[in-house]
Amino acid sequence: MPDARTDSARPGAAGANRRAQGGADWVGIRRDRDTGIESVHAHFEGHAYDPHDHDEILVGVTQQGVQRFRCHRSLHTSTPGRVILIEPGAVHDGHAPEAGGFTYAMLYLPQAWAADMAARLGAGGLSALGAAFRSTLADDRPLGAAIERAFLALHRGEGRLARDQALDVLVRRLAGQVRADARVAGNGAPAEMARARDFLHARMGDDVGLDEVARHAGIDRFRLARQFQRQFGQSPHAYLVRLRLRTARALLARGDSPADAAAAVGFADQSHLGLWFRRAYRLTPAAYRRQCTNLTD
Repeated sequence: MPDARTDSARPGAAGANRRAQGGADWVGIRRDRDTGIESVHAHFEGHAYDPHDHDEILVGVTQQGVQRFRCHRSLHTSTPGRVILIEPGAVHDGHAPEAGGFTYAMLYLPQAWAADMAARLGAGGLSALGAAFRSTLADDRPLGAAIERAFLALHRGEGRLARDQALDVLVRRLAGQVRADARVAGNGAPAEMARARDFLHARMGDDVGLDEVARHAGIDRFRLARQFQRQFGQSPHAYLVRLRLRTARALLARGDSPADAAAAVGFADQSHLGLWFRRAYRLTPAAYRRQCTNLTD
């Protein structure tokens, strides 16, 4: 289990941070109350996290080492200075293939915030929720600099004016990486699969079986399992776990207790939530809640 702490957030000092902490994995998170944006500074060696997804738009920069992950059914390798762009709902994992691990700075941009900002700034395709990027990795130095500037303003708490100016620049730069045909992930799914997906969202907190999902979708359970995997890149159960984790994360960020969050989203108990949460985010639910809210259980 990594040491969950807030670090100095100085991109140039990533190696110093790692050495000072003895090479151990660590995660530092801050959440901006006004925008809802989370800034994440982290270092991992070996396995980083299991496949998971987010409701937010993820934009970040690898600062040190080699960062390797699967996303959109492809293997990606990021090195210092490369920009990482991950759409909402895109399942990804992470690991360090080389000794010394990797360090990155990441911003989690809420979809509603990004759409509002893009509309106000006339930033084109980013106004589409769930905007699809042209590529998962980009060698775009101006965008990388904009991400790091916005990250520092948020992670250091530099004040609203610094934050707002940095975010305006980031949104304008980010719009240049959006595909012209950007659309919400999952649109265009066959009717049966869309019904199955919507059923899982509606019954997220319930203990539903595959037959029940299949009946609602209007397809037999064996075809459902195959076609759901093909359409969404994961099994119905894996999709449900990811959905529960994303929702629990949002509840914890607003201050709900781990026990209440677990009950609300359908995990058997707090320990069950903790098991899945640590595998996906490398933090306990309580540690994540504490870093986002300064509340303790």
